[in-house]
Formats: sequence, structure tokens, C-alpha cells
Amino acid sequence: MGDAVGDTSGDAGFDADLLEEELRGAAAVLDPLPAELLQLAMDAYLLHDLDARVAELTFDSLVDAIPVRGVEDPPRMLTFQAGELTVDVEVTDDGLLGQLLPPQPARIEVLGGPATAHPLTVDAMGRFTGDTPPTGPFALRLRTGGDVIVTEWLRA
Repeated sequence: MGDAVGDTSGDAGFDADLLEEELRGAAAVLDPLPAELLQLAMDAYLLHDLDARVAELTFDSLVDAIPVRGVEDPPRMLTFQAGELTVDVEVTDDGLLGQLLPPQPARIEVLGGPATAHPLTVDAMGRFTGDTPPTGPFALRLRTGGDVIVTEWLRA
């Protein structure tokens, strides 16, 4: 019966944890993780809100809009949806312009990295503006009442 498939009695000296540790050490030497990739992973983790709901991108003028003849470099229009909340955003060379529907008090931050959250002010009509255009990947984090909502990440 010593030939049974799951029988490990002949492997009394085998230590799977030790083997895994040796393989990790060899991989670190032979194929190290690039420092830039490790930093990006850590930055992404720092921006993650465990309690946040994700606002889904439902419209992006770069993909969904019909081109208008004679209009050069139109602003980028984005619409995000999270439950009953809609966030409309216009991205221009001068910054961001947007509105929450239905209008409600909120705190909004433009996320561009772990140390680059730019707060935006929301008025009574749900409108907000930001005078700094995003220059790379960005997302919006909204705090409305007890909810935290984060939009999908996009490239500027």
C-alpha cells in the first residue's frame, strides 16, 4: 500500500515552506521586481478605499461621442453612475467642471497619486470646479453623507 497516490511517507524530510522560501529567494535574485512597479503597487494600495463604492463610467466623449465638424480639441465629457447618483464631469485644459445629480452636499477630491489629492468645492446645486487639469491617471473620490464613492481611474 506504500505506492498509493497520496502517500507521502517516503517524503519525511521534505519541507514545502523551506522550498517556497528558497524559490522566492532565487526569483528575487534572477528576476527582481522593478522598483517603479513596486512603487506603483504601493501607491495604488494607499489610494484604495475599502468602504468605497465604485462609480461606473457610463459615458466618455473620447469613445462614445459623435465628432462635430469644425470643432477642434473639444472638452472631454465623462459621466459616472453609482446607484442613484450621477456625476457629470467636463475635463478641459483649464481644469475640471462638473455636477452631482441629484444635487447634494459633498466633498470631492481629484486623485492623481497618494500625495496629490486636490479638494474641490461643491455648491448647493451640486456643481464643482477645479482649476488644475489632471495630467496623468486620475479618479474622483466623493464623500456624500456617510458614503464614499470613487470613480474609475482614467487617463487625462
